[in-house]
Amino acid sequence: MSDEAAERSVERRLDEAVARYEALGWPRPEALLVSGSGLTVDLAGAGRAPVPLQDLLPFPIHAVVGHPLDVLLLEPAGGRPVLYQRGRLHSYQGYDAAETVFAVRLARLLGAKTLLMTNAAGGLDPAFSPGDLVLVEDHLNLTGLNPLRGDLPAAWGPRFPDMLTAYDPDLRELAREKAGELGIALGGGVYAGMAGPSYETPAEVRMLRLLGAHLAGMSTVLEVIAARHMGMRCLVVSLVSNAGAGVTDQPLDHEEVLAAGAAAAEKISRLLAALLADPRLVG
Repeated sequence: MSDEAAERSVERRLDEAVARYEALGWPRPEALLVSGSGLTVDLAGAGRAPVPLQDLLPFPIHAVVGHPLDVLLLEPAGGRPVLYQRGRLHSYQGYDAAETVFAVRLARLLGAKTLLMTNAAGGLDPAFSPGDLVLVEDHLNLTGLNPLRGDLPAAWGPRFPDMLTAYDPDLRELAREKAGELGIALGGGVYAGMAGPSYETPAEVRMLRLLGAHLAGMSTVLEVIAARHMGMRCLVVSLVSNAGAGVTDQPLDHEEVLAAGAAAAEKISRLLAALLADPRLVG
């Protein structure tokens, strides 16, 4: 399929997905929350029962352990309607870039102005320990993919979008404010987006540190690029689930990532609830 035909297909699929959402009878969201590996948390204010993400997407999907792949509508007190996507799609599962970011584009077409995401990441900085929460301040896209490839609809955004403030400074300040009020330590750093699904080698970890990365993971960067292209503000909180290869001599496995998410669930829930209840999240 040519790039042009592929993009027409994406538009048609998104139109179909918008119609599927409307059929639910839910209010249109003003923000999208996406949780990462093992980071699904219970948040107060759920006004609608969850539905499978597959019900909204016009292509087949399959889950990775730790990603339930369902959606529900949150209506937090003092906040505005938020679409909560529990789990995400990854390019390493075989999805192309457009499919990986499909739900982000759908949320934007429904009216969402803000993308709030969590992810589990390997810590490349020895100062970070498993269980730490870190605000993503910038990223390195080393996936070899970009969701803006092709002739996208002009209405979605500029052909060459600026990424100077991909991770919104005002939202990061809001997150720091809320974390401080809750007594939650919140660091900051650069996230390296890798293709996966293999973890980085010690040599790759050394390279990433030389490039200025503090965290490494297999998600996030494509979603942020697509969101910024369509004018969404982005805020991403990483959970340091493990130290990168070579930072310690311990082997890495996905169970460790899930266990770290479970251990951090309480403080992540408190931080997310505080953010969602603040009207400044969606401006």
